Amino acid sequence: MRQILFSALKILISAALLYLALRKVNFSDLAARIDLTSLLWIGLAIAVNFLQVYAGALRWREVSADCGAPLTARKAMHFNLIGTFFNQTLPSSIGGDAMRLWLLARDGAGWRAATYSIFVDRAIGLIALAVVIVASLPWSYHLIRDPSGRSALLFVDFAALAAGVGFLVLGRLPWSWLKRWWGTQHFHACSVVANQVIFDRRRGPMIAMLSILVHVLTVIIAWCVVKSIAAPVMFSQTFQLVPPVMLITMLPISIAGWGVREATMGLAFGYAGLATTEGVNVSLLFGAVSFIVGAFGGLVWILSAEKAAQGAKPIEIPE
Repeated sequence: MRQILFSALKILISAALLYLALRKVNFSDLAARIDLTSLLWIGLAIAVNFLQVYAGALRWREVSADCGAPLTARKAMHFNLIGTFFNQTLPSSIGGDAMRLWLLARDGAGWRAATYSIFVDRAIGLIALAVVIVASLPWSYHLIRDPSGRSALLFVDFAALAAGVGFLVLGRLPWSWLKRWWGTQHFHACSVVANQVIFDRRRGPMIAMLSILVHVLTVIIAWCVVKSIAAPVMFSQTFQLVPPVMLITMLPISIAGWGVREATMGLAFGYAGLATTEGVNVSLLFGAVSFIVGAFGGLVWILSAEKAAQGAKPIEIPE
């Protein structure tokens, strides 16, 4: 019952934020701006999104190996594509992560190793996103003149960065009780794995490159969407505005980020002196691209052997 109420609350939040973001959007004007060239840009955005899923799969494969849950690149991509479908149908990206966890555990990795791999993969992605935003702060400050916008940007980014650094420091603390107490032992174990992966001389640079690439590809997807409607937004502005929006969208308070992304993107564009409606337009089309890729992931799920096995036996997740 509690889970049903929680999901219902997320739906209400998404609906409320979408209503507030969309009430000033001129859909007739947006539709009139879509032509053959627009569809080509949208097609490119979809292709880049698939590339992003593959880059994420390569990073997950490296992380999973240190968690005792080895994956091939092909299987990681397969599971990631299925995860994109459940990202669109379940609350936020947590739905996709839960599905990836189940698929990996059922593949023979075990529940603990699968959980660790998902958690560490997510943590590394969050740290990389915070680093990207910090690196672009000098230019973001020049773009965003509004004091409230600057304060919000600093707060969100440094909160994420502090959480990421704190997570890594946890694995380096020498206190033995961190490994024994039920409230910290799993977090500590994940932190140890994250440190091993990030600071490994051979694999660390590749993990860093893949993590940064995932977020750069997000910007490129948004840029393709910008070009599809000929919005008066430069690539540099897209690079500075999109990562903070994606960071906020990661909060599990809506369905697939809908509503939160539109409201935040509109607000970010407004703070940057751009048209708020253009931010909402870009966010809507960005969400549409993600939905199309998720639909393809749903097709992969329907045709997969894992779906057939799930149909024969209900999903059982241990307490």
